[in-house]
Amino acid sequence: MSVNDQEFKNALKLWASGVTVVTAQTESLGLKGMTATSFSSVSMDPPQVLVCINKSADTGDAVLEGKTFAINILKAEQQEISNQFAGGASQEERFANVKWHKGETGSPVIDDALASIECTVVDQVLAGTHWVVIGEVQNVECRSGEPLMYYNSAYRELK
Repeated sequence: MSVNDQEFKNALKLWASGVTVVTAQTESLGLKGMTATSFSSVSMDPPQVLVCINKSADTGDAVLEGKTFAINILKAEQQEISNQFAGGASQEERFANVKWHKGETGSPVIDDALASIECTVVDQVLAGTHWVVIGEVQNVECRSGEPLMYYNSAYRELK
């Protein structure tokens, strides 16, 4: 028995998650970034995380080419940044009005994100329409605040 696309989407939207912006930069592709909720820790020793990136996303091209990326965990008040990196905007528009700096790995780090996790790619697996990218954590920056949450097709806040 198989589920259809809509049934699958209806089930997945009931999974509450934090919201991240995945960023990367290469000389040939430039600055790239996209909103992602498919993010998870993998291992403590060595410290590893994973992110799932649609194989058609140009941000994934930069992650796989440059072998480095940053996961920027957004704060509750950063819905606009999430929307900016999620839509059909150009990469230049996505980074417009967003303060960022080049992290230790060379990946763009959003200055005011709740946390930024810089990684080097250690593995990549093509799974259906997405790359599952596993990164070894090289640097973290943590700040105070509450996380931006996404549940049932809407942003939420912790209460």
